[in-house]
Order: sequence, then structure tokens, then C-alpha cells
Amino acid sequence: MRYLILAAESTEEASTLQVILPAYAELVYGAIAFLVVFVIVAKYAMPRMNTMLDERTEAIQGQMEAAERAKAEAAAEREAQADELAAAKQEAQRIIEDAKQSAEQLRRDLIADGEAQKARIVEAGQTEIDAERDRLLQELRVEVGTMSVQLASKIVEKELDAAAHQGLVDEYIGQLSRNN
Repeated sequence: MRYLILAAESTEEASTLQVILPAYAELVYGAIAFLVVFVIVAKYAMPRMNTMLDERTEAIQGQMEAAERAKAEAAAEREAQADELAAAKQEAQRIIEDAKQSAEQLRRDLIADGEAQKARIVEAGQTEIDAERDRLLQELRVEVGTMSVQLASKIVEKELDAAAHQGLVDEYIGQLSRNN
């Protein structure tokens, strides 16, 4: 019985292996077909796939380099714009300073013109005052001379020579003005 059980077990193992493993002929044909397909794929498809992958790698690398260049250009442009902005700010500051200086110079010029105009007006006024004073003094001399002659003629009750009397009055007024 033992032999039967062992024989039954060994037949069972053989049938289980046969279920898992195909027949030897199929295994050989499958291996040959696999090798043929592998050789065709390795000879024709793989080089094309490798070429395509290399092209794809180069394209990606090119895009990465282009992106780096664009990034560097953008940074350079940003720096150039920052420099231009700084230059524009400096120019604006210079213009503001120039405007302040111009305004200050204009203010000084206006003040100087005002002072000069004031001096001219004061001088013209002083000249006018002097002329008016001289005119009034002249009128006063004439009036004083006339009044003196009238007063003297009433006192003396006789007519004095007006020209001689005018000379005396002018001399007296001249002495008074020299004393003052």
C-alpha cells in the first residue's frame, strides 16, 4: 500500500507540474518566437525609440536652457529697469533741485528789483520833494519880500524901492538858511 500511495503521490505531482508547465514543444516554439520578436524589436524598434527618447531629452534640455536664458535675460532686464528707475529718480531730484535754485534766484532777483524800484521811487520822491521845497522857498522869499516892503512902507509911510528891498530880503533869507 505504501507503494500505491507513493505512486499516487508521484502521479499527482507529475500532473500538477504538467498543469503549470506547458509541453516542451510549446516551450521551445514560444522561446524561438520570443527571440525573433526580441531581435526585431531590438533591431528596429529600440533604435527608433532610443532616437525618439534622445530627441525628447535634447528638446527638454533645450527648453530648460532656453528657460535659464530667459530667466537670466529677465533678471538683466529687471536690473536695467532698476538702473533706469534710479537714474530717472536722480534726474527728477536734479530737476527739483534746479527748480528750487531757480525759484530762489528768481526770488532774490525780484527782491533786488523791488529794492531797486523802491530806491528809484524814494529818489524820485526825494527829488520831487527837493524841487517842491525849492519852489516853496522861492515863493516864500517873494511873499516875504512883498510883505516886508508893504510893512516897511506902512511903517515909513513912504514908498521904498522894491528892487533894493528885494535884494535885502534875499540876503537876509540866505543868511537864515546858512545858519540852519
